[in-house]
Amino acid sequence: MSTAHDTQQIELANNSGKTPVVFVHGLWLLPSSWDRWAEVFAEAGYAPVTLGWPDDPDTVAEAKSHPEVFANKTVGQIADHLEGLIGGLERKPAVVGHSFGGLLTQILAGRGVSAASVAISPAPFRGVLPLPLSALRAAAPVLSNPANAHRAIPLTYDQFRFSFGNAVPEEEARELFETYSVAGPGAPLFQAATANLNPWTEAKVNSRNPERGPLLVIAADRDHTVPPAIAKASYKKQQRNEGVTEYVEIPGRGHALTIDHGWREVADTALTFIGRFIS
Repeated sequence: MSTAHDTQQIELANNSGKTPVVFVHGLWLLPSSWDRWAEVFAEAGYAPVTLGWPDDPDTVAEAKSHPEVFANKTVGQIADHLEGLIGGLERKPAVVGHSFGGLLTQILAGRGVSAASVAISPAPFRGVLPLPLSALRAAAPVLSNPANAHRAIPLTYDQFRFSFGNAVPEEEARELFETYSVAGPGAPLFQAATANLNPWTEAKVNSRNPERGPLLVIAADRDHTVPPAIAKASYKKQQRNEGVTEYVEIPGRGHALTIDHGWREVADTALTFIGRFIS
């Protein structure tokens, strides 16, 4: 069921008559992490739509007060939820996602519901084989306990510093942690970690669908959570598609590249790509 926030976003986009751009957040963040991006895309003539995962709280404060609402959300459940919301849009949108939102973006593209897509530091899907040590360490707060598959897991500051804020100064990392970090469901991490062992996994992408549309994969060269090796492997899988598939690696950036001080460079990269295909 869509929240009031999602319904309002969709109504505003439909009433605008403009092409929607849907933003999909990843683990440990909320739709509000895209607020600055939404302003940039609105100024560029698009209708930004910042959709939530099922049961997302409206604010970080609310999320920290009730972390239990994030538990037991799976990749398939979230993808179906987002696809249903996108179905309420009158014009086919572009979709931009970060981290697990980047995986969801590729799933949605593979279902043919996006006109163009940008996957930023995307979590891996079935067939993506690299598993760097830093990615294992970043996922360890969840994967170290199998019971976490059914729990909502917040990051400590030290965990956030390693997985998100390693490429920014200490003061900025702490500010990002306080401003944006919330608990996240453990299930998607277990699904991604076991995707290559499970033929029925929900963490899979139809990369060959001719209706996928143009796709850009953006990586950050200092990303501990989704190192370039993972992003490049996703890109290579997506190259099997007959549509445009491109890859950009941004130097000096970590997993917080969509929310840190350099967010505008990433936003402009996504905006330029989308603008080549959607007016």
